[in-house]
Formats: sequence, C-alpha cells, structure tokens
Amino acid sequence: MSATKAELEERKEGKDLYSYQKGAIDKIFNAFEESPDDYHLLYQLPTGGGKTVIFSEIVRQYLKHHKKKVLVMTHRIELCRQTSKVLTEFGVHNKVVDSKADLSDQADFSCFVAMVETLNNRLNDDKLDISDIGLVIIDEAHYNSFTKLFKFFSQSFILGVTATPLSSSIELPMTDNYDELIVGESIESLIDNGFLARAEMFTYNVGLTSLVVGANGDYTVKSSEDLYTDNDMLSKLLQAYEERAKGKKTLIFNNGINTSLHVYDTFKRAGYPVAHLDNTNSKKERAMILKWFKNTPDAILTSVSILTTGFDEPTVDSIILNRATKSLTLYYQMIGRGSRILKNKKTFSVIDLGNNFHRFGPWGEDLDWQRIFKSPTYYLDSILSDEDLESNFRYEMPDELRAEFGKSKDVYFDIQKTYVDSIRNGESSKVVLERSIEQHAKICIENSEDVYDALALAKMLGDDIDFRIQRYTKCISKSTYNFVDWLKGDYRKKLNSYLRSNFDEVFEEIHGFPPED
Repeated sequence: MSATKAELEERKEGKDLYSYQKGAIDKIFNAFEESPDDYHLLYQLPTGGGKTVIFSEIVRQYLKHHKKKVLVMTHRIELCRQTSKVLTEFGVHNKVVDSKADLSDQADFSCFVAMVETLNNRLNDDKLDISDIGLVIIDEAHYNSFTKLFKFFSQSFILGVTATPLSSSIELPMTDNYDELIVGESIESLIDNGFLARAEMFTYNVGLTSLVVGANGDYTVKSSEDLYTDNDMLSKLLQAYEERAKGKKTLIFNNGINTSLHVYDTFKRAGYPVAHLDNTNSKKERAMILKWFKNTPDAILTSVSILTTGFDEPTVDSIILNRATKSLTLYYQMIGRGSRILKNKKTFSVIDLGNNFHRFGPWGEDLDWQRIFKSPTYYLDSILSDEDLESNFRYEMPDELRAEFGKSKDVYFDIQKTYVDSIRNGESSKVVLERSIEQHAKICIENSEDVYDALALAKMLGDDIDFRIQRYTKCISKSTYNFVDWLKGDYRKKLNSYLRSNFDEVFEEIHGFPPED
C-alpha cells in the first residue's frame, strides 16, 4: 500500500497513520484472529518506517477489544522511555518497569514497558504479575537477549518487530523462535513515496585481512582498533570526509572507543567542529553533546555503536562507516541513521571505509527477507570473505589526484597479473616490484618538467603504493606486519632513487627530447 504525498504532509503526532502502516496493522490483527494464543509473529519494517507508531496503535486497539494486558520489551532504557512516550501519545496509559520502579500500583495499568534485563530480574523475583498478559511486543527483536524470557509467556501472543529479521547470533536463528514473518514496506518503496531519503554511496577500498573475527561472529574490537587507529587509515578517513562530506552534518561509526578518540583528535587538529560520544559519557554529557550536534549545521559526531538504535536526528546529512562489520543488521542500522527526511533533504551521503557495500550490497536493495528468515545460514554462507572481496579490488585514484597525472593515459598497474607472468617465465618475484616502480616513475616523469616535480608527485602515490604492496604480499603469501611495513618504506626509497638516477633518460624516451636545464 503506497502512501500519498498529501498523507506525508498531513502527518501529525498521535493517531494519524500512513496507508502502509494501516495495512501492516490489518495484516497483524488478521494473524491474531487466525492463530492460537501462543503464536509468535515477526514483523519487518525498515528503520524510519515507523515501527513504534505501528505497534503503539496495535496496543491501543488490542486493549480496546481484549480484556488482557500488554507488555512491550526493549533492550535499552532509552528505547523504553521513547516507547512509553509514543504509547502515551496514542492514549495508552503505561508504566515503565525500570530498576527503580515502584510496582505497588501495577494493578492500575494495562500496559507495561520494560527493558529485558530489568524484566528478567523482576520476573525471577516474582515482583511483576504477568498472569493477565495477552500480548507481548518485542522491539528490535533480532537481539537474542529476549529469548530467555519466552518461557514466562508460554500462553501469550508474541509480536517481534525488527528492521532486519536476521538473528544477532547464528546459533539462535529467528525461525526457531517465530512461527511466521510478515514483510513490510521496502526501503525503495519508502524512498519513492517520500518517507525516507535516498543513500548516495561512496566506497573506499580497505585492506581488512588483518581483522580477526570473534566469538560473536563479528570483527573484534582489538583487531579493528589496530587497523583504524593507524595513521594511514586516519588520513584516508579525513580525505574521504573532505572529498564527500565536508560541511555536512556527519555521523561517524567506529568499532572501539580508542578509534573514536583518535578520530576526534584527527578532525580537531584539522580544525573541524567535532565531538566524541561513547557509553562512558554521563546522561548529562550525552544530552549536551546531542544538543550541540543537533544545533550545529556542520557538526561531526564520532561514536561507537550506541547511536545505532533509538537515535533519530533528521538533520544528519552524511554517515561514515569507519569500521567493517559482518552484521547485516548493524550495516542497515548505521546507514538508517541518515535516512530520516526533512523538507529540503531528499538524499544523504554514505562513506564506506569497511568494504561493507561490497559485502552486503547497496542499502535498500531488494533483499528476500523471507528466505533470510527461513534459511539464515544459506544467506550468511553466501557473503564473500574479505580475501575474496579484496581480490576483486582495483585501486582507483581520487579525481583530484588523477588530475595531477592528467598527461598519463593509464595509471593502473596489475600486480597480480605481473606476478603470475613472472612465475610462468621463471623469474624471481622481486621483478614485480621493480616493474611497478618503473611504471610509477614513468607516470611521475610524464607529468613533470624536472626531477623535483617528479619527486613531489611520487609523494602523492602513498595509497597506490600501499595497495600494490598489499597485493604483492598476498601473492607471495608473506604478510607479517613488520615485513609489510618495511616493504612500503623500501618501495618509496627505491622509487625516489630511480627517479633521481633515470629522470633524464626516461623523460627523453617519452618526449623525444631531453629536459631543459
């Protein structure tokens, strides 16, 4: 059911719903009527589609027509409060069950909102009467922390809602806990009908083979910090920002507090308005930082994962993924923070520094959620490894740098092909880097009038050199950190030496006349 532009303009707080939201509510209530009391139903809707609005209206209607109570579960206290507020807007008198809640008046309420850990403690202590709970709603249902509570609600209808019906643990697939999935409006449809902004993706190829996958199936914080606090990566981040997001309100996601602090220092030194936020900030500090971010047009906020859910700031114009993830859910959550629309905002930028685009595809592409829900292992097994992803990469010079080499017809050099050819010809693998240095020297000389120009251009080739070295070390299967680091430095020295020794000769070969004295 597509919504009209008029509906978008007339949207108010409270009970006004878009047509696709009404359609979802009808489907969910049909499932209520046709299924047993203990049915587990999962509903999928993209971030920004209004899941809280939909289930708040469901609660309102359910309480109107049933003589049982409702429990809404979230995994974070901020989401508890936001959910409680929206329920109140829908006329639902509700009580937040947090660690300080006085439950002596619980009989006066027909709807409770609780964080999963607090609820678990209260139920184990037998402090909350749940004998009359007919409907349980689980927000962000892909988190596995909720499943331990299912035993308390064996006779309740459970409705899970999520943007990505893929469990946060491969060991606990959602299909084991839910009987059916209802797929809501697609991202593409929400964009076409003016409910979400369109993402403009910019990718920068990054070597990730140093990253380690932890027990939770995603990259460890330690290995991510080692990579993303490296000076080369911090420079690449700053360069990407200046090329694609400069002057835009920007949210940067990192995998680790130390990385975020390094990012903060990098942007601060460059003179940009930047703040850092992580889960060690007090509530007061967090409120101040988010207020500053909201009110500063070109603000940059660098953070860890705490802003992936329950954070809505429509003025965000640019998202930077300064991390890699194996989690499709996290990929969609991070990008979704920029998808909220505003009157003059139809698009937003996404800068990917973790090869996530290559791993998962474009944000908003037509994913088969039913298949992912029913066969999550099949989907996860189809995701390319980092080695496979990087084997398809080709270094592309940024436009500004390519302009410096404008007289060169081609600036690309295929390390892998050169290596294969050298082995077939019985040559040493060392000739690969020798030929690469000759090619780099040639394009520097082609665009220079003297050796000093050429040496200055050679300094600009850092990213290309690093890419070639990474490719080369993969070919020879020797990639210890110290060896790679030494090789990068050695390559630069040899390139500079080659330019000083051979500039005049190569210049004359290219132009047919010697350089002017």
